Amino acid sequence: MIELEGVPELIDPVMVAAFEGWNDAGDAASAAVAHLDREWKGEVFAALDAEDYYDFQVNRPTVFLEGGVRKITWPTTRLSVVRVGGDKPRDLVLVRGIEPSMRWRSFCNEILGFAHELGVEMLVVLGALLGDTPHTRPVPVSGVTSDADLARTLDLEESKYEGPTGIVGILQEACTHAGVPAVSLWAAVPHYVSQPPNPKATLALLNRLEDLLDLRIPLGELSEDARAWQLGVDQLAAEDSEVAEYVQSLEEARDTAELPEASGEAIAREFERYLRRRDPQAGPGLATDGGLADGRDGSYLRDSPSGRTRPPKPPKAEGSGQGPARGPEDGPAKQQEDEPEGKREDEPDSPDGDSSED
Repeated sequence: MIELEGVPELIDPVMVAAFEGWNDAGDAASAAVAHLDREWKGEVFAALDAEDYYDFQVNRPTVFLEGGVRKITWPTTRLSVVRVGGDKPRDLVLVRGIEPSMRWRSFCNEILGFAHELGVEMLVVLGALLGDTPHTRPVPVSGVTSDADLARTLDLEESKYEGPTGIVGILQEACTHAGVPAVSLWAAVPHYVSQPPNPKATLALLNRLEDLLDLRIPLGELSEDARAWQLGVDQLAAEDSEVAEYVQSLEEARDTAELPEASGEAIAREFERYLRRRDPQAGPGLATDGGLADGRDGSYLRDSPSGRTRPPKPPKAEGSGQGPARGPEDGPAKQQEDEPEGKREDEPDSPDGDSSED
């Protein structure tokens, strides 16, 4: 039995988790949880024993000096708790770490042990994948669950994925067997600009998390970082005609695929979301799907070119176009074997051609 000291009784707690590695293209998911922890001043109450789950030749410890004394930080997974205020306060249990190197079933059981002791009502796992999506369009985020009832209630995709998976897929399956409601949210990152960070994808995940949990997340400087990110990629793409042509083909494919979505029902959903978020207490800088709460455009967010390398030239599309080929089921889209980031995951099926994970 897990004994917790110094953790108060939690209010309607939801666990939100993200893991660096295979399931975290552009570091978008782990950055989202880090943002929540930073903005709401999370207090770490537990850390998993690094000896049990990590290969230190793969994830090496780091040495630092504190007051002239050398200290070591070991790679691990830490849990913290934050209180979300407002008319209906609630608590979030944040899980942030690195995809373990071994003993995944024990790792998931330990996470679920904490969830049980804390009375967690639902677990939300964030992930990011590489996909055929243009950086100039809003980041697609897919919501997936293995629970058919939960899929209907929260308007999510029911997972039907078959294939290789990462710790996100294993943890969601463990939740299913333990009877814990679980959802995974996946942001699609352009494969031609996969270098971290990707604040635009992080922002999209936080927007979707707001909708899912019906809460408001302070964004700090994230919106401006996302604008600067897109600006930097715009400039790099403009310097290479082949990349610019490829981005245009992705834009055309994306716009064509999304044309049927411009239905009355879809427009009504967007308007309802707008009305929910125009609360005068929200203040400037809170997330909206089409922009910021203070009216500034947030759809096509941009980023500073400083320190960013030129995106690799993508392969030319074969056939009639570079249309979307994947969608949200249970994992991220498969990458080419030579993808430098190496972050691939279970392949979902989504109407917009991007994918998500269990």
